[in-house]
Amino acid sequence: MTHVLAICGSLRDESATRVALSVALEEAASTGASTDLLDLRPLDLPPLDADRDADEQGDGGRLLAAVDDADALLLGTPVYHGSYSGVLKNALDYCGFDEFEGKTVGLLGVAGGSFPVTALDHLRSVCRALNCWVLPHQAALPRAYSHVVHADGGGRITDEGFDERVRVLGRRVVEYASIEPDPTTFEAGENVGARD
Repeated sequence: MTHVLAICGSLRDESATRVALSVALEEAASTGASTDLLDLRPLDLPPLDADRDADEQGDGGRLLAAVDDADALLLGTPVYHGSYSGVLKNALDYCGFDEFEGKTVGLLGVAGGSFPVTALDHLRSVCRALNCWVLPHQAALPRAYSHVVHADGGGRITDEGFDERVRVLGRRVVEYASIEPDPTTFEAGENVGARD
């Protein structure tokens, strides 16, 4: 059975990113996958100290184990200043080739404004450097305050078009979880610091 892990790059209690990832995971589960949403809020992840092993820092070992156990990943982020969140960046810094290489990754960006795409482009570059297979389909939710409703610890996407994009992301990450990995990318080959 394919296992899909979603990592939420938002710390807000009423996070539109968390709601959207939950919708994608719901769809992934409907195809027969097991799913888990990794909420970074309760994790102790201090800024990564590269002089120490990631699994020796706070909850770094828990994060590494969760990512390593997944067959496919969904990375969800709010958009901050045209890019993805620092919270997600720090979590990704803990991980490396051992956790990401060859895995299928789906990307989801949520913005209060009208243009969440640059954050997804930046995440796509990071995933390529880690030698992942990033889905061509991505989900971008602009003006999330107008399309996401929060309710009793959960929520839903009210716009049918955005809801369908997120659900397709959930299906695709399962559908392509077993795709044959591409040869190592140029970026991964040059990113020798991640392997030290």
